[in-house]
Amino acid sequence: MRAMGRRRSQWSSAARTSASLTTTHASRPAAPLAYDNGPVASDTGWASEARSAGGCAAVLLGLLLLIDASAGTLTVLRAALWLGLAALLLLVLWPARVSAGPGLLVSHALVRTRVVRTDRLVSVRWTDGVAQRLLLRDADGNRAEIDPQVLINNPPLWRLLDEGSRTSLARGTLCCGETALRQISARIDRETARTVFKVSGLG
Repeated sequence: MRAMGRRRSQWSSAARTSASLTTTHASRPAAPLAYDNGPVASDTGWASEARSAGGCAAVLLGLLLLIDASAGTLTVLRAALWLGLAALLLLVLWPARVSAGPGLLVSHALVRTRVVRTDRLVSVRWTDGVAQRLLLRDADGNRAEIDPQVLINNPPLWRLLDEGSRTSLARGTLCCGETALRQISARIDRETARTVFKVSGLG
């Protein structure tokens, strides 16, 4: 009888502990979302660009292996070398996946992810080089490079970036970047007008 009483006491204690843990877990706040409440936009053409990058790397690898096999010089070491070269090409060609929400822009590259607060921008400028990129930097020192064509092809992304930059201007944090933003805005307006003309049969 005493043993049965001890077992009942243990079961009761375990039930109370389980109920307490369940209640604590249920009352625990949910993990914060990546974006604040509001619209979220992403690069709709990223998937096709990623497939193209993977296809180019695969074609290069196949050609190199085929040439080596035809010449009778294919070895494990050379195959590993061509594989590394194809991987390097994939790394170079792989597009960053850009998404944005209210006050936030995220660029997911193959090796790292960069997050910038668009409502706390301090500078927006063009990078040097043949393939120009838009370089965003916020008040926390975070940076992200964006292909301007991504913004042109995805107006919702541009609208969220534009809204964030206007907030930065209102707060007085954006000291350099109005010219670059106006240039992007003008390019998007031209592309939109050209698309309207084509659809209407005027272009």
